[in-house]
Amino acid sequence: MKTWNAKENEVERKWWIVDATGLTLGRMASEIAQVIRGKTKAEFTPHADTGDFVIVINSEKVQMSGTKWTEKKYYRHSRWFGSLKEKSAEEVRGSDPAFIIEQAVQGMLPKNKLARHLLLKLKAYKGPSHPHAAQRPVPLVLKAKNVRAQ
Repeated sequence: MKTWNAKENEVERKWWIVDATGLTLGRMASEIAQVIRGKTKAEFTPHADTGDFVIVINSEKVQMSGTKWTEKKYYRHSRWFGSLKEKSAEEVRGSDPAFIIEQAVQGMLPKNKLARHLLLKLKAYKGPSHPHAAQRPVPLVLKAKNVRAQ
């Protein structure tokens, strides 16, 4: 008996859309990472890209529990001495709220070359508009809703 493995060109790709309004960041990112990786499909193959595309809108309205908006830090470093820059999650939300969602999903993907390729299938946008209307995305129903409104 042979084990069947999916090929990347045999997989049917779908486009999903998620409205991040009122959703908790980590719970939303874990479900998005599963869809991007293809773990929700029957033909999932760990070493092949079998996942779908996900569009996230209203990324500035995502929620974090506790005091993470002020205590969570995002770091940048140019590898020169003394060039470490840090911003709180609240500062990043003001400048580029899509970056918060991209970083959360990236942290939930495996750390390899395939994950860097998979991250290109995540499209996060500030506000309700996006340029992917031609792909006719279907709303993705997430299991984890916001547990506690803040």
